[in-house]
Amino acid sequence: MKISLNWIKKYVNVSVPDEELIRLIGARLVEVEGVIDETHKYDNIYIVKVLACEKIPDTHLTLCQIDCGKDETVQVVCGAPNVREGMMAAWIAPGAIVPASVHEDAPFVIGKRKMRGYESSGMLAGADELDFGDDHSGIVEIDPEMANPGDLLAEVFDLSDLILEIENKSLTHRPDCFGIIGFAREVAGILQQRFDEPNFYENEDVFPKGFLVFDGDEVKSKDDELAVEISDSAICPRYSGAILKVKEATGRENYLSIMQVLIAKSGMTPVSRIVDVTNYVMLLTGQPLHAFDYDKFIAVGDTDKATIKVRLARKGEKLELLDKRMVELNENDIVICSGEKPVALAGAMGGLSTAIDEHTKNIILESASFSLYNLRKTQMSHGIFTEAITRFTKGTPPAGTFWVLVKAIDEIAGKVLSIRDTFPGREELADVVVSIDEINALLGTGYDSDLIVDVLENVGFVVKKKKNELRISAPGWRTDIHIKEDIIEEVGRLLGYDNITPVLPLHRTAERNRMRELKSGVRELMRALGANEILSYSFVSKRLMERAGQNIKEAYEIINSLSPDLQYFRQSIVPSLLEKAYMNQKMPVEKFAIFEMNMVYRKSFGLDEDGVPEGLTSLGFVVAERKNNGTAYYKAKKYVDKLLSRFNIEVDYLPMVESEEAEAKPFEPKRSAKIVTKDGEYLGVVGEFKNSVRNDFKLAPYLAGFELVSLEKILLLAKAKKTIEIEDGKTEDLTITTKESYADTLREVVEKYPGAMIEPLSIYQAKGQETRNISFRIRTNNRKAQS
Repeated sequence: MKISLNWIKKYVNVSVPDEELIRLIGARLVEVEGVIDETHKYDNIYIVKVLACEKIPDTHLTLCQIDCGKDETVQVVCGAPNVREGMMAAWIAPGAIVPASVHEDAPFVIGKRKMRGYESSGMLAGADELDFGDDHSGIVEIDPEMANPGDLLAEVFDLSDLILEIENKSLTHRPDCFGIIGFAREVAGILQQRFDEPNFYENEDVFPKGFLVFDGDEVKSKDDELAVEISDSAICPRYSGAILKVKEATGRENYLSIMQVLIAKSGMTPVSRIVDVTNYVMLLTGQPLHAFDYDKFIAVGDTDKATIKVRLARKGEKLELLDKRMVELNENDIVICSGEKPVALAGAMGGLSTAIDEHTKNIILESASFSLYNLRKTQMSHGIFTEAITRFTKGTPPAGTFWVLVKAIDEIAGKVLSIRDTFPGREELADVVVSIDEINALLGTGYDSDLIVDVLENVGFVVKKKKNELRISAPGWRTDIHIKEDIIEEVGRLLGYDNITPVLPLHRTAERNRMRELKSGVRELMRALGANEILSYSFVSKRLMERAGQNIKEAYEIINSLSPDLQYFRQSIVPSLLEKAYMNQKMPVEKFAIFEMNMVYRKSFGLDEDGVPEGLTSLGFVVAERKNNGTAYYKAKKYVDKLLSRFNIEVDYLPMVESEEAEAKPFEPKRSAKIVTKDGEYLGVVGEFKNSVRNDFKLAPYLAGFELVSLEKILLLAKAKKTIEIEDGKTEDLTITTKESYADTLREVVEKYPGAMIEPLSIYQAKGQETRNISFRIRTNNRKAQS
């Protein structure tokens, strides 16, 4: 997104240098990726009056005499078909750079030259040469009421400017800042100024007195020629529309306008009068608009009056878009219909059947709010990345659709025939209550209440103060404000986190993390026994659970999954390990043991007090060999014995029947056992896997594993036995350069660190060198049992 500093200054009294303002914007609002310097882009370009025109025989050229505000006239040869005597135009004087080429490697400098034998000094410029779009049909014409001959173009149109290139992603949660007005409001807040909100309702020229009727959640006109039906407020919370009679819909403005200049500065291209108005108002407010040909709209729907229906697309429906692409709609797409016939892909692009053309006399102007979630899917499925859909996918607030429509109607200056504002998705945001002490405690500041109130009111919040407490109502455009921490963040951000004096907080030493200590002990033992720890996704596919024989109905499904292979929370660890075991044997790795400790979730675990799924920390293990014909069960059981004896937990291994527990599903009951404590408390399962599971995962016959379903339970048992170990030691890496053999070097290191654990890391010997670098990791531990 591009933001003009000059346009910000039209709404805010900027009292700091531009460099400081840009720094403040970057520090307190949004990341500024770059700054385009246009302060000298339009140097030596003047507004002139064409005094005389004479056609050059046998050419398309015209010999012009122009008044550039000096005592003598200047002669220019011009090839534009629209040049004429008496018009005001833009003249690029000799020595000036053509603006459209300023940022090129070799900018085009205008000079004096002869054309068809006639001396030509400089050039009369078109919109494309001034970098105001791609129109090359003629030279731009200036309104004579705006300027006099000799005036600088840059001064008349405020072109000496700095353009900020904004990183859109850092404003994803702030759709109000995707327009000049919203951005300027934030700048005012940063500069601690009260923002003067523009009130488009105050313009009485738009609606005659008594024209509007207020009816519940609707505003409509008395003649009621426009009907709006919204199938579901979740996909369209608000729809504002109007029928306008216009003089000319597709023609360009007679004169170069401020509107066209802003559109060009923002990186867009002026197109036609109506389209330019919708784009201009969108750039000002952040609210996209769309215009339909009213008469075509009626014809397509075969209705007596305009009946707009907003609904989800149906399977098999197709729509030809304005870019002449025929798209097959999907059930996530929101469509605008005339009657039952889709005429536009809502929020993305209009349809060709209702496009405005040179015959358009009446239009329907739309300003609406659509579901950002549906439009994100539409954007990706149809490859549409317009400025409008970029704003819609940030979640344009419904609060502003009607007043933006009023602004657009005023700019078009057509006659309003009918209007309708339907707001079925109206939601009243609850006030947020926070105390001054809470704000200062979280920020680490000492701000007084008056400063905090001013900071919030500057950007549109309504604040009611009662002693030390603030009751705050967020403005309609701030749909991201819900809790007190949101308000505290606003105060800290607008006043500047860089202004907060860093002070170390006073706090007690954190309590020891028993689960972390338990995991550390498990990890150390399993590695010592030759197992490798892995970390896999907690989200799995339906197919993986089916291969492991697990009940899909017990798993939580992810609504907005990252991919089709990551649709569910996993119910146990072992299926993920079996998937990784296949990859290892395929490489091939002849024998290995892998384990993982992570959270698992099942519906049977229930929900916590906040309605969030409960989870347990599970330990899964798989051991596999390609060529061993022995009994794998005993190898897996050996790991369980060693692990539980580490924590002095005595268990029994009981026969296992077919179980409904998810962790038991992959195991063969006849070659597996339940792991239970001496008190009969279930801990998990150990054993070999079903032939169907082993074959489905394409694994060798020597395969076994275990799953301890709750490390939380193991932790309680270990604490009861007083066997959780405390590690008082440290880890160091040591590299030795030596000519000796690896074994000799290792022996020397071990002798220097009695009681330490030595883990070899790497050996490196440069080509042609006699010495080698051997690196070790040394863990020195002083362990004692918890008393």
